[in-house]
Amino acid sequence: MSKAAVRLTTLAAATAVVVAASPAATAGASGLPAGTTAAVASPTTAAAGDPFYAYAGSTPLSAFAPGTVLRSRTLQYHLIGIPTPLKAVQLLYRTTDAQGRPAANVTTVVHSPSGDGSRAVSYQSFYDSLSPEDGPSRAIAGNVTLGGLIPNVEAVFMAPLLAKGYDLVIPDTEGQRANFAAGPEYGTNTLDSIRAATRTDLTRLDADTRFALLGYSGGAIATNWAAALAPRYAPDVNARLVGYAEGGLLVDPAHNLKYVDGSLAWSGVIPMAVIGVSRSYDIDLKSYLSDYGRKVYDQLEDGSIIDAIGHYPGLTWKKMAKPEYADPNSIPAFLEAVNRLNLGSAATPTVPGFIGQGDAGVLEGTFGNRPGIGTGDGVMVAGDVRALARQYCATGAPAVKYRQYELLSHVGATAAWAPVALGWIDDRFAGRTAPSDCGRIPAGNSLAPEEAPGS
Repeated sequence: MSKAAVRLTTLAAATAVVVAASPAATAGASGLPAGTTAAVASPTTAAAGDPFYAYAGSTPLSAFAPGTVLRSRTLQYHLIGIPTPLKAVQLLYRTTDAQGRPAANVTTVVHSPSGDGSRAVSYQSFYDSLSPEDGPSRAIAGNVTLGGLIPNVEAVFMAPLLAKGYDLVIPDTEGQRANFAAGPEYGTNTLDSIRAATRTDLTRLDADTRFALLGYSGGAIATNWAAALAPRYAPDVNARLVGYAEGGLLVDPAHNLKYVDGSLAWSGVIPMAVIGVSRSYDIDLKSYLSDYGRKVYDQLEDGSIIDAIGHYPGLTWKKMAKPEYADPNSIPAFLEAVNRLNLGSAATPTVPGFIGQGDAGVLEGTFGNRPGIGTGDGVMVAGDVRALARQYCATGAPAVKYRQYELLSHVGATAAWAPVALGWIDDRFAGRTAPSDCGRIPAGNSLAPEEAPGS
């Protein structure tokens, strides 16, 4: 096991002890109505190929409205495979994939023992994987995979929320095909997860429950896309949002691929993005790859971010691609897909936001500083995030709080971002006026769509 995996396991184990010992994890404090049982009997743990995840009904998915609950079960909340006294309700629900097609996905609802169902946080995990087995719902149900360690570690973010009385809704943001980096799909999966959580008697959440969106890194992708899509895709959800808090955000994937090109740790994101784009939009990108590129593609096809970080130091797009495709923009299908994933072309959220972003990527071995891209936190481009925040300010966003951590990298910035994000969420639920940095956010990059060479 890698050193990173060992560190994650240690942290997860420590978290399990803390959560199990806390008052919020006392036996019998599930928060479920008396006598409530799941519609489908649940096993102790979710195994690979768990039938709960498959919709096998005779009615086509297209006949159901987004957010419709298709199956449900109640089980114990697990940390690194160890059951805790907390109960979790898992829902299979109808949603929409990156191409606008009906799909089924899973979300998990965890009740705060001190909550009353009036306040909830939709927490988007940064599990970043190309394997469905690494999703948070499977980790919560008891599966322990290398990539699934991340959702277990994230209890350090969720435990304080539960202690404060917030119920949690935790969607498998990447869907059941693990469509890594497919921002629009992350967004619809998140919004329909909230709908599902408020449409069943198994949870105490209902149409009056107010929600905040929270996520870092991969979770920030889901958080921002959900906030951007909500006014049009899910106005019923948007009306109940108090705001979104996110950090380490992917804005323009084309810029990120250039930023991490040749980096020491994060260059493994390049093949992960290629696989994610291929899968999300059903396009064949392997035909554009070199022999080495296809080899890496095959190695990571079911891998997680843990399999990618630090495993391909110095990897570049040119090494991945055939010589005639040294410029990724020369591949029409890829160009179209990455432009669809650019948050700069999406709508402006209509609720307040807090965005945190690191800018010391050199600490994680990313030394890129290309014209039009600049520096970042090691994997995310700070200039893109500033540009998006400024764009929101200029297009009617009610308030945007922006913090750039000049001396912190992607991993390190979480320590500075998390307590501020939690406090910011508390203030939104308390009805306090959202702070805004509009007018003070430094200039960023152009977020214009990418163009083919020679255009």
